[in-house]
Amino acid sequence: MKLKSLDYLNISHHFTEDEIMVQHTAREFVANEVMPDIEKHFEEGSFPLDMIQKFGDLGFLGMNLPEDYGCAGMSHIAYGLLCQELERGDSGVRSFVSVQGSLVMYPIYAYGSEDQRQKWLPKLASGEKVGCFGLTEPNHGSNPSGMLTTAKKVDGGYILNGTKMWITNGSISDVAVVWAKDDEGIIKGFLVEKDFEGFSAPLMKHKWSLRASITSELVMKDVFVPDENLLPNVEGLKGPLGCLTQARYGIGWGTIGAAMALYEESVNYSKERVQFGKPIAGYQMTQEKLAWMLTEITKGQLLALHIGKNKDAKTMRFQEISMLKRNNTWVARECAKLAREIHGANGISGEYPIMRHLMNIESVYTYEGTHEMHTLVLGHDITGIDAYR
Repeated sequence: MKLKSLDYLNISHHFTEDEIMVQHTAREFVANEVMPDIEKHFEEGSFPLDMIQKFGDLGFLGMNLPEDYGCAGMSHIAYGLLCQELERGDSGVRSFVSVQGSLVMYPIYAYGSEDQRQKWLPKLASGEKVGCFGLTEPNHGSNPSGMLTTAKKVDGGYILNGTKMWITNGSISDVAVVWAKDDEGIIKGFLVEKDFEGFSAPLMKHKWSLRASITSELVMKDVFVPDENLLPNVEGLKGPLGCLTQARYGIGWGTIGAAMALYEESVNYSKERVQFGKPIAGYQMTQEKLAWMLTEITKGQLLALHIGKNKDAKTMRFQEISMLKRNNTWVARECAKLAREIHGANGISGEYPIMRHLMNIESVYTYEGTHEMHTLVLGHDITGIDAYR
């Protein structure tokens, strides 16, 4: 299926030449580098580590951050298109790029000192170094303000104690952006380096989703973090939530990419699968499913495009990101269900990407803000009434 068939309203007409170049480069990368081995990695529960350097070489890491720090300096729409194409391959592949750029490089750029930017950003952009983001805890997901990780002030730095959970890239990271409460209960960000004494990142196993992605715990037992590793330009929940806004933006684009892959496979399969003497694409119930998928994907593309334009114009509000993440993850989840129905028993076979995408989306649907939490963000914005508790 050609690129145009996945752009029903010719939305690409609104992209610049550079943005189209990014989309085509990412699509070619996925076809040549991701798809040949992704089912094997999913079955084995492994991440293709050789891709990290390739991400860096292609400028995928921190793509929308300034060139001054070794990044590509591209638009937010270009970054969105990158996420879309990567997640057409696999959510785990997009997750690596999303975490590295939005949850590690972004806070260092936005909240860090100039020395921290110069030390870390060029190496993270090139893929020489890998980072992770430590916010979620075993008992605090949707309510990060309840975090129990502490940062006690001592001479020359802080002593960190606590545990983080569900951390993408944790076990292979050189640096972790960890959020903890200081002696006064104020949330602050710290750059915890992998060789700091008392710090470990054990691998989390037995996942049935995002299997081609490394997921870890972060364990801190009396870890000394020097003052120069404190992110100096932010305090409170606005720090980690600002990072999550960046990452959720990429998820909004990425999940539509997964939906596009599911739709494409479903169209092709339904034309080839013959039952009762004709392709199942010729039956009304199948066509209704395909029409629904295409319509919702197109609406999701339009939503992502417009919010991307707002983001590039610096007029975007975080509530728009909640709408984007909430809607587009739901669309991808529903498309996965319909694709599974269209493929019948073959939908659970590794010869097709359907079950892999379906299982991945179950994680993406809830991580970085559940559907319910984003509903409440929008509800609060609509009514002016806080209904979180």
